[in-house]
Amino acid sequence: MTLEQFAVFAGSSLRLATPLLLGATGEIVSEKAGVLNMSVEGMMLTAALGSALGSLFTGSAAIGTLCGMLAVVPVAALQAFLSNTLRGKSDRKRDWYNILALGATTLVYREVFGPLDNQLVAGLSNWTPPLLGSIPVIGHPLFEQVWIVYLAIALAIAVALFMNYTPFGLAVRATGVDPVAADHAGISVVAVRYASVMFAGLCSALAGVFISLGNIHTFTEGMTSGAGYLAITAVIFGNWRVWRMVGACLLFGAATALQFQLPAMGIIVPTPC
Repeated sequence: MTLEQFAVFAGSSLRLATPLLLGATGEIVSEKAGVLNMSVEGMMLTAALGSALGSLFTGSAAIGTLCGMLAVVPVAALQAFLSNTLRGKSDRKRDWYNILALGATTLVYREVFGPLDNQLVAGLSNWTPPLLGSIPVIGHPLFEQVWIVYLAIALAIAVALFMNYTPFGLAVRATGVDPVAADHAGISVVAVRYASVMFAGLCSALAGVFISLGNIHTFTEGMTSGAGYLAITAVIFGNWRVWRMVGACLLFGAATALQFQLPAMGIIVPTPC
């Protein structure tokens, strides 16, 4: 593998890891607060459709991004209500939305775009940091990314610092470890968990926006392809630690990018029928 091929591979890995990183960053905060949010996949899909529709009808990727974010807000609020107010069983109350989102987004997609339509919408453009982009050979293929990629990295760093060095981060961790003791200490357990689930929803929304407007500039049925479930897996694989979770997301992204890189290097890997 030449240096240029490696730069392309690294850039693709980073791009493919971005929706996983966003979903996992939100999920790790939610789980640290004691709420397992299994609806990450459905939230991503909802935001992907919402952003594509917003971009289609207005011709603006910025408005499409806002529409995708707003589409997930009521879903995240409902999830927080089910988790914290109704206190339903975690393994029975969350996965329903993923199934509903898949069916509902498919129905809306076929009604608006038409079956098997590939109509492009206004998407997010790439941006290259001035100094990093000027690095010879690797600068352009590695660092020319949609701004959401850099936001995902910044969010992961911010969450790591937030969880370990701020009073609210301590409250989140205390709520997840022992909610009774946290309540006795004056922490509003319900408020902390509501905020954590809403944050997870907004991160999932950004992931969905990136998939539709940052990657392919359109919407297709089930286009998240299990990215939400993989984000939850990355949290578990990373042992609920932010830096390990980031490593897991990058590993999953690299594995996905490798299947496209190997044929370009002349290496044919047989796939199962």
